[in-house]
Amino acid sequence: RFVYSWLSRAAAVLRAAAMKFTQKRQTFDIVDGVTFAIKSRAVKVTGPRGSLELSFKHMPIDIFFEEGSDERKVVVEKWFTGGKATASIRTCVSHMENAMTGVTKGFEYKMRFVYSHFPINVSITNGAKRVEIRNFLGEKVIRVVDALKDTTVKRSEDVKDEIVLSGNDIDAVSRTCALIQNICAVKNKDIRKFLDGIYVSAKSTVVKD
Repeated sequence: RFVYSWLSRAAAVLRAAAMKFTQKRQTFDIVDGVTFAIKSRAVKVTGPRGSLELSFKHMPIDIFFEEGSDERKVVVEKWFTGGKATASIRTCVSHMENAMTGVTKGFEYKMRFVYSHFPINVSITNGAKRVEIRNFLGEKVIRVVDALKDTTVKRSEDVKDEIVLSGNDIDAVSRTCALIQNICAVKNKDIRKFLDGIYVSAKSTVVKD
């Protein structure tokens, strides 16, 4: 009888700990100069630098304007959630906040060329949308990376062996940097010794504060 009562109490405690929240929500203010259009978990963010479209149709959440806020405050809401699933609310908010930064200030990533013997030769073609990498580790092959979406690439004006990538979409800019870095991966050598490559050296916004 004692063991049974102890087990029943333990089960009750576990049920209470695992109980889901009926509702969790997070709100954020829309910055000045930016407008949101929300329809069926598809969000369009428009600002001085252009517009970005985000889709959250794969996420079981609700997105709407807070009542009485004159469409200047957005609510992200999730019902019957608990544990790690609640993190999707903050993820959704972060994407929309990054979009607001993108359409107002833009994103700028800088990448430096690292080499010990063979100088890396980079040329930017196709209207600042394509990066061609030559002479990496002395190889004859030409490595080509096309910038994603609205991302543009240019040479740094004041620093040698540096390129600057900029755009409104942080996903596109950062993924373009990843493509450039990964295409210069050193194969079949000790990467502790062979550090050649093109790496991100700085992250900032196009419009400086």
